[in-house]
Amino acid sequence: MIVLAILRHDQRLADMAGGNDVSESTVRRWRDELIGLLAVQAPRLDRALRKIAKQGGEVVLIDGTLIRTQRRTESADRRNYSGKHRSHGLHFLTLTDERGRLIWISAARPGRTHDNTATRHDHILTHLGTAGLGALADLGFRGLDNNILDPVIVTGYAASRTHKLTPGQKEANRVLAVGRAPVEHGFAHLKN
Repeated sequence: MIVLAILRHDQRLADMAGGNDVSESTVRRWRDELIGLLAVQAPRLDRALRKIAKQGGEVVLIDGTLIRTQRRTESADRRNYSGKHRSHGLHFLTLTDERGRLIWISAARPGRTHDNTATRHDHILTHLGTAGLGALADLGFRGLDNNILDPVIVTGYAASRTHKLTPGQKEANRVLAVGRAPVEHGFAHLKN
């Protein structure tokens, strides 16, 4: 229960150790053991994608999210600050199926990590290509897949001051948003 309180509520190890009459190093060891047990049960990316392809799936939904954490007093915590969200946290990249069920989640990264950086680090394009799957993504993934004729990751169109979207592009963005909606349900489940 002590470790679950640490993981769920971001409690400091020293506070939980002192309140439960055990040493801080014991609580740290318990935390590390539980994280190791949970990590062993997590599905590997290539296996999760093969399973989706074997079940007849054609696309997955990909997105990144920030799980907010408390700000630590150390100077090294600056890398956990997300300028986009204006808060501290850890960045996670997730893949869900077409219904929004979580099929894979990346390792925790500093909050300032961009979605494209995390995708490149985990070699998502290679794994998707090997499994024969595509992915629907938001505009945060633009520029990741440069194959115009046969993209693996499909993103919407972006407007600018000088380039307004055509009605066809607006409709394509709307259809993509409807297809991507379940990934947000997966995030809600993850954060709850």
